[in-house]
Amino acid sequence: MKEEHKVNENSKMAQLEQFRADDKRKKLTTNQGVKIAEDEFSLKAGERGPTLMEDFHFREKMTHFDHERIPERIVHARGFAAHGEFKLYESMKKYTKAKFLQDPSVKTPVFVRFSTVAGSKGSAETVRDARGFATKFYTEEGNYDLVGNNMPVFFIQDAMKFPDFVHAVKPEPHNEMPQAASAHDTFWDFVANNQESAHMVMWAMSDRAIPRSFRMMEGFGVHTFRFVNEEGKAYFVKFHWKPVLGVHSLVWDEAQKISGKNPDFHRQDLWESIESGDYPEYELGVQIIDEEDEFKFDFDILDPTKLWPEEDVPVKIIGKMTLNRNVDNVFAETEQVAFHPGHVVPGIDFTNDPLLQGRLFSYTDTQLIRLGGPNFHELPINRPVCPFHNNQRDGYGRQTINIGQTSYQNNSLAQNSPSPASVEEGGYEHYQEKVEGRKVRRRSKSFKDHFSQATMFWNSMSKPEKQHIIDAFSFELGKVNNQSVRQQVVDMFANVSLELATAFAEAIGANPPKEGGSKIMKSSPALSQDHTVKRPETLKVGVIIGNGFNTADVTDILKSLQAKGVYTEIISEQLGKIKGSDDGEFDVNHTFLTGESVLFDALYVVGGSGVSKKFRQYASCFIHEAYHHFKPIGATHEGEKWLKAEGIKNSPGVVIEKDIKGFKESFLDAISAHRHWDRQEI
Repeated sequence: MKEEHKVNENSKMAQLEQFRADDKRKKLTTNQGVKIAEDEFSLKAGERGPTLMEDFHFREKMTHFDHERIPERIVHARGFAAHGEFKLYESMKKYTKAKFLQDPSVKTPVFVRFSTVAGSKGSAETVRDARGFATKFYTEEGNYDLVGNNMPVFFIQDAMKFPDFVHAVKPEPHNEMPQAASAHDTFWDFVANNQESAHMVMWAMSDRAIPRSFRMMEGFGVHTFRFVNEEGKAYFVKFHWKPVLGVHSLVWDEAQKISGKNPDFHRQDLWESIESGDYPEYELGVQIIDEEDEFKFDFDILDPTKLWPEEDVPVKIIGKMTLNRNVDNVFAETEQVAFHPGHVVPGIDFTNDPLLQGRLFSYTDTQLIRLGGPNFHELPINRPVCPFHNNQRDGYGRQTINIGQTSYQNNSLAQNSPSPASVEEGGYEHYQEKVEGRKVRRRSKSFKDHFSQATMFWNSMSKPEKQHIIDAFSFELGKVNNQSVRQQVVDMFANVSLELATAFAEAIGANPPKEGGSKIMKSSPALSQDHTVKRPETLKVGVIIGNGFNTADVTDILKSLQAKGVYTEIISEQLGKIKGSDDGEFDVNHTFLTGESVLFDALYVVGGSGVSKKFRQYASCFIHEAYHHFKPIGATHEGEKWLKAEGIKNSPGVVIEKDIKGFKESFLDAISAHRHWDRQEI
C-alpha cells in the first residue's frame, strides 16, 4: 500500500508541474475570452473620479463573485442582530438636510447586525477577524444603511480587488481549510503581493480583531461620505460608533479556547444583555472636513486604507443608539436583512472612494441571488416605515398587490402617478460634483503611500498591545507553510517597523530584515485601547465556592458587586444548592465542566470548608488560567489560602484583603480595569 501511495503521489506531482508550466503561458481574460490588460483598477473618469458602469470587466468579476455562494452570505455569514433606537443630541442642520439628524426629540428605529467576515455561518465567533457593524435606520424619508466594520480602514483601495482578497482569506480551494482564519498561505501571499493591505493588517493583528463583545467594540463607516445641507453646501464626513462601555478585547489564548467552549459567545452575550435590561449603547460620532480642505492632509481622504487621525480631525459626538429588543426570529430578521451602502436619504451622499463606488454596485447584485430576486425590500425586516410608491412590478417574492393598468411613466391614464418629488418636496438630488478626466484604469498617485499610517498605528500602541501584535504575526505566519511567503511578509513589514518585523522574523524562522524602517514618528493616542473607557457594568464574575462558606461575608460582597452592575455566577462541583456555614445557601449556575474561566471577566475565589480534593484541582486550573489571561482575581476566606498555596499573591489585579469593606472596594477597582497587563513584567 505504501508503494502504491508513493506512485500516486509522484503522478500527482508530475501533473502539478505540468499545470504550473501551462499556467505560465496563460493570459487573463473575461469569461467571454477577451484578454484583459489591467486587473488592479476599476475604470474611472480621471484618477480620482467615480467608477464607470461601462467597466464590463469589473461588473463581470464582481457579479461572479457576488453569486458564488448560496444561500448564506459570501462574507459576513456568521452574524447576530438586535433592534433599537437612535436619538440625536443636537441638530446637524448646519451640515446635512437628513431629517433624522435634525430634531433631538425624535427617536429613529434601528436594526443592527454584527458579524465576522471570513467564516461560514457555522463558524466560531471569537476568531481573529474584522467584525461587521451594519446599522439600518428606519427614517421618515426612507431607510438609511450605515454598513461598516469595527476597524476604520480596509485591506484594499479599489473594489476590483475585493474578490481577490476574499478568495485569499477564505479556506483554500484545494482542501477547504482553514475555516474562519487568516493564518494560512494564500492570505499572507495576498498581503505580501498587495502592499496596500499593510495598514489593515496591523489592525487585524491587533487586539481589535478579537473583541470582548459586540457591546465593547467600535464601529466605523470606513468610507468617506458627504453631508449636504439645505443650501447645497457639502462636507466630507466619516462615521464612528463609540461604545459607552469602552473598547475591550480578549487575549488570543482566551479567544481560541472560547471558540471551543462556546462558539456562540458573542451572540449569547448580546442576547443576554438585552434580555436582562443592560441595553448596549453606542454614541454616534462624525468627523467633518470642509470641501476646500480636501487636499490639506498628508494622505488622501478618499483612500479607504487611511483613517483621519482624531487628533487632526476631532470626532464630534452627535447622538446615541440603544439596542433594546432581541429579534423574534433569527432567519426572518437577522438572515433576511439586506444592507446596502447605497441606501441613503437626502442629505447623505457618496464620494469617489473607489472601494465605495464598487460596493454601490455589488450589494444590490448580491441581494438578488441571496434573497431570490428584486423584491427583497418587501421582506418585513427590510421594509421602510414610510410609504413607498413606484412603477416596479412582479418578480420573485412580490408581496405588494398593485392595482390599475399603468406601470410606466410618463402616462396620462393615471395622471402620471406616482410623480417625481421636487427637491423642495424631499426628492433626493445627487451632489453636483464636477467630474472630468480621461477614462482610465489607474489609481491616484495620492493612494500610493501604504506604510505611513501602518507605522502611526504601531507608534500609537502601548507596550502590551505591541507585544500582542508581534505574537499575532508570529502565530499567523507560523501557520504559513511557504517559506518565501513568510520572508516576503517580513520584508514588507520592515517598511512599517524594523522592531516589529525583526521580532516576528525570529519567531517564524525567517531572515531578519536587512533594510527598511520608517521615519514616521507620528502617533494617535485615540487608536490605543489603553485610553478607552473602563467601567465595571455588565462584566461577569465567576464565583468559585463550595459548601461551608461564610454566608454573611460572601452575600455582602456579591450584593455590593451586583449593585455596581456586575454579574456574579456561582461555580461549584455540581448543580443544585450549596450551603454555607450558618445554613445560608446559593443556587449553583455552573459546574466546573459547564463553566470555564475564559467565559468570565474576573474570578472571586471563596472556597469552603467542605470541598473535595477534586474541587481544589478544578479550582486551581480556573485560577491559573484567569491569572495567565491577566484577569482580576479576588479571594477571601479559604480562597485566600488557596491563592497563596498556588503562589498567586501580591500581583497586579489580585486582591486579597481580610477587611471585607476594603476588599469590596479594591476588587471592584480591579474589575473595572478589565485586564492587568503589569503582570507581564513580573
